[in-house]
Amino acid sequence: MARAMSFPDKQTVLDFLKQNPDATTKQDIARGLKVKGRERQTLRAILKDLEAEGTLTKTGRREWAQSEAPPPTCVVRFERTNEDGELIARAFGKQGAYGPDLIFDGYSGKSRGPAPGIGDRGLARLKEQNGTWTARLMKLFEAKDEERPVTGVYLSTARGGRIKPASRKIKHELHVREADRNGAENGDLVMATPYPQRGYGPIRARVTQILGRQEDPRAASLLAIAAHDIPTEFPAAVFEQAASAKPAQVDRTDLRETPLITIDPADARDHDDAVFAEALEDGFRVIVAIADVAGFVTPNSPLDQEAIKRGNSTYFPDRVVPMLPFELSADACSLKEGVDRQCMAVEIEFDQSGTKRSHKFMRAIMKSAGALSYEEAQQAIDGEPSDRAAAVLDTVLKPLWAAYAALSRAREKRGPLELDLPERKVEIASDGTVSGIRTKERFDAHKLIEELMIQANVCAAEELEKHKSPLLYRVHDAPSDAKIAALSEYLKTLDIKWPLGERTQTHRFNRLLSDFAESENAEAVSEIVLRTQSQAIYSADNIGHFGLNLKKYAHFTSPIRRYSDLIVHRALIASLKFGSDGLTDKQSAQLDEIAEHLVRTERRSMAAERDATDRYLAHFLADRVGAEFEGRITGVTASGLFIRLEETGADGFCPASRISDEYWGYQEAAQALVGDRSGKRYELGQPVTVRLDEVTPLEGGLLLDLISDPRPRRPGEKLQPRTRGKRFDRRKGSGNMNRGKGKAGGKGNRRR
Repeated sequence: MARAMSFPDKQTVLDFLKQNPDATTKQDIARGLKVKGRERQTLRAILKDLEAEGTLTKTGRREWAQSEAPPPTCVVRFERTNEDGELIARAFGKQGAYGPDLIFDGYSGKSRGPAPGIGDRGLARLKEQNGTWTARLMKLFEAKDEERPVTGVYLSTARGGRIKPASRKIKHELHVREADRNGAENGDLVMATPYPQRGYGPIRARVTQILGRQEDPRAASLLAIAAHDIPTEFPAAVFEQAASAKPAQVDRTDLRETPLITIDPADARDHDDAVFAEALEDGFRVIVAIADVAGFVTPNSPLDQEAIKRGNSTYFPDRVVPMLPFELSADACSLKEGVDRQCMAVEIEFDQSGTKRSHKFMRAIMKSAGALSYEEAQQAIDGEPSDRAAAVLDTVLKPLWAAYAALSRAREKRGPLELDLPERKVEIASDGTVSGIRTKERFDAHKLIEELMIQANVCAAEELEKHKSPLLYRVHDAPSDAKIAALSEYLKTLDIKWPLGERTQTHRFNRLLSDFAESENAEAVSEIVLRTQSQAIYSADNIGHFGLNLKKYAHFTSPIRRYSDLIVHRALIASLKFGSDGLTDKQSAQLDEIAEHLVRTERRSMAAERDATDRYLAHFLADRVGAEFEGRITGVTASGLFIRLEETGADGFCPASRISDEYWGYQEAAQALVGDRSGKRYELGQPVTVRLDEVTPLEGGLLLDLISDPRPRRPGEKLQPRTRGKRFDRRKGSGNMNRGKGKAGGKGNRRR
């Protein structure tokens, strides 16, 4: 037998097995191929690779056979994504995964359900065509936590290693055999897949990816990206299309002589909106211009497929994982100062009261007359313009502020929910470490841009409805009856009546917030009102936007970082006959599925951003164990108190068992822990002083000790007899700081 330079190879092994079906063990194969010495190590690696690919099935401890074709309908397990970003599954049976790679091809027939993720299993119909297998889901099974991929730190042991999970939800470590460590070394950040658990005993896992090193300053983001399956690498076809992409050649309105300007954060890399205003005799003319991403990202192209897979850009303290390659998001599509750029624009006329009279959409070309930061624009209006801002102060900025004053009057009359929540920014130094935490200042410049974007989004929804076009709405449902009932019960503890059965309106919440604005319960009321609200989502059906108090609303203003906005742009292009690159019939028919997918990707990004920020804050506070901080109680549960530190916005947890030797009972309606002997209480929104007792940077957890005394017993309140719980023994400590989860930072309005 003539041997190749690298012997044995995969094809040689497969050919031998095909000709010798009775040769099932490694010894049989080695003997038949006359493999000796170091070649046996190569053979062992080839057999493992073929098993991982699904070409071979392990039939015994050291026996393999060529995989049979899976049945037409079977259980599949989703294992990875390929270089094109497609989700890959394999048939799954009692012996684990087997058979060829299966490309996920959506749901079967009229079935509809959530998008599967790596580690999920489901019932699927399989189809083979020209050697390529696809799987169409019939039903997605609810994954067990112990079967999901785990991220954590690999720690070497005498026989392989163990993985300390990064998630506080996972209370056990995973054990890794030497054969399953996949090159992981002590201190590596890894992703691992647990093996199916049978009975009791240690949970074993296989390392599937090495993410980096535990001491890497970027570890917080790396872990969040891996844990939440945020796609980071663009396939080669996407880069090729982005590098050669040209804007759509269509008739455009020339706005290059109109001094549109961008107003963004000082560190913004992409500029997807520009604004202009001028005063009329009886009102204002405003133009909002948005990057024409649809002209570069054509339907069903590699760029489009990758953009919808990501759904949106994801923002971490140290990086952005963009929806589109930087060649587009930060260059070709970005509305850069002094450069001709394609845009979708809407011209809106308002009267002096801020009421809209008319609007008109254009597919246009523009040239930004200035790229200002929020601080720069605000300073110019406040009388301290920079040279760049001075050039557009009289022609653009002052008319913009005058138009905003009118829109503010209309907004006040409309009465959207007024929850102004602080946002904190984690400052990252050049070496990747946290240099500080600051509260983002909120200027009128921020509110101006936000209000103009809201007006443009309303116009987009109204225009598409007028043309009877399908579209993706941004909807926000009114609070559920259950949440209103919980709010009512809480307000009773403050001697406030909230009538049930009446139609819930934003002005009632605003009045409640206003009434308590100067009281000691202001923070508690604000927190409980926030919890009462539902989450905004995307939907092909319109129910209005409760928080903004708008009947029609669609996201139109950020197509560089949100796929939902690209859908709305394409719908406008098709409806207004702006070109041939509009919304396709196929996408129109799939808007329900697209909406569900985009809600999932948005929440995935929010969770990943939150986790990364938690870990960065924990790293920042790691050397301050023992220090005292001012904070405020932001959550009350039977197991303890969540407390947000005023200085950094980091959330920590104080177990009830650590408060004192008294038993602290949970009063759900009052959102309070109450001592069983004294009747004293710790309540939602209460300011407290705490001591930082323990920090776990890997999980992003902070364990706190309360220093502040509780509030006194309420007059006339009866003591509740102790029914459960245990007192805290300071000699032993709390035992486990992972009984609660702290979340860092406040919610912003970026995804409104």
